[in-house]
Amino acid sequence: MTAMTKRQALRLQQELQQNNRQSKRHPLLSETDINTILVNGAKISLSKLKRAKTFDARLYYFAEIGVYLEVSLSRGAGISDETRDQLREIHRQATHVHMQANKQFNQVET
Repeated sequence: MTAMTKRQALRLQQELQQNNRQSKRHPLLSETDINTILVNGAKISLSKLKRAKTFDARLYYFAEIGVYLEVSLSRGAGISDETRDQLREIHRQATHVHMQANKQFNQVET
């Protein structure tokens, strides 16, 4: 095996650093990341639902939470049972908030 010159060693080191940067720039999502994204997205939608002033806004955020729950039912997507349980609980809370707001709105009208 031949000895490397300083220049060759420096080039090799730069290529390795560039390859590392490229692999870090486009990471693949792991199963944990997908679970976190679903739960955090549903939590954000729930907090927006609680602050919504109109029926249409509440309905939109309620539907968003329903979509997160629906996606969690996909098999083979790496979504854990714990995530499904959390999303069911968030959906339950969202249903309560949405229905309570509708009840209050209907009481004010009559």
